[in-house]
Amino acid sequence: MKRYWVVGALFLLSMITYIDRVCISTAKDPVARDLGLSDSAMGMVFSAFALGYALAQIPSGWFADRFGPRIALTLVVTAWSGLTALTGASWNVVSLLLIRFLFGVGEAGAFPGSARAIGNWLPAGERGRANGILFSGSRLGAAFAFPLLAWMLARWNWRTTFLLLGVAGAVWAVAWLTWFRDHPRTPVQTTAPAASPHFGIRDVFRSGAIGLAMTQYFASNFTFFICLSWMLPYLKKQYRLADTEAASYAMAPLLLGAASQWVTGFLVDRLYRTRWRAWSRRIPGIIGFALAAIGVLAVTRAATPAGAVLCFTLAAFGADMTISPSWVYCADIAGKNVGSVSGSMNMLGNFGSFVSANAFPYLQRATGSASTYFYAAAALNIIGIACWFRMRSVEQERIS
Repeated sequence: MKRYWVVGALFLLSMITYIDRVCISTAKDPVARDLGLSDSAMGMVFSAFALGYALAQIPSGWFADRFGPRIALTLVVTAWSGLTALTGASWNVVSLLLIRFLFGVGEAGAFPGSARAIGNWLPAGERGRANGILFSGSRLGAAFAFPLLAWMLARWNWRTTFLLLGVAGAVWAVAWLTWFRDHPRTPVQTTAPAASPHFGIRDVFRSGAIGLAMTQYFASNFTFFICLSWMLPYLKKQYRLADTEAASYAMAPLLLGAASQWVTGFLVDRLYRTRWRAWSRRIPGIIGFALAAIGVLAVTRAATPAGAVLCFTLAAFGADMTISPSWVYCADIAGKNVGSVSGSMNMLGNFGSFVSANAFPYLQRATGSASTYFYAAAALNIIGIACWFRMRSVEQERIS
């Protein structure tokens, strides 16, 4: 029973992670106005987080494997909570870039550490649901961050708001350190990989299996990151929306993304118990990328804000369908090195976020249209589909 409480604690952590991550997008206007920053400069600020987050993935995954998720998550949550509060002390673009970069480094350990905790506490047949619940917390956190930050910014200035946001993570870190233990009393059941032995950290950049996981995760993050960075400013500018109206619209893709995480997590585990076991990770990934490609292409034809949000929602729902199977795939092939291997996948995925944050304003400025970005995202989603057709992590077992 305690393993379900572990998943619940990680769900809460995931919510806090994304509230702290998305707040900079909601606070874009007052931050830019106070510090005198252009849209291009704010694009750099958004991407500074993604760069720090990506670069620290493998080291933070190794740290979780080496010292366990109890110590690893306590330290990284404490670090990024302090940096969230410190964001409010920024005085120019350089200080803001540095703080958000270090904030990304701190947050990098959240999901590799969570992956190691799930790998330690749950058997293979329950990890799809666990990862779905975990990542649904990130979407709910991001969704509620928009109205929460709009309310906070109406009540306090942006500097005070960031200071207050840092408190929640610190409280979680103290509770985790006090309550959690790295392993349950009874060891969990593991699963054998389909085609090769478990991977170690030295195999990360030499393995075709991990390379496929990293490539498709780049595409998934490239597509989804628009919802955390430029979607809100895009809706406000494109359709001349007020702050509160745009924030309300921006919640929809993230709320449906949370539903996608739950649905996909249960689908992965359900397929694992059927004759489709060998495809239990691949089918959700393929369907997800197909929906994401359709959604981003449809954004270019949306004539109303409601239509645009519907398209963003379809794209986010599809991109989120690829998350749970991706992390379960890493647990399948990595064994005790799941922190390092999932961290490597998340590293390249967040380079996708870094590229996405800069590509949107750059392509819009270079071509005179935001549509170019959405065409590029659709092409990457098609590449993601091709990757999943080749990603095998569990053998088919005869169902009696």
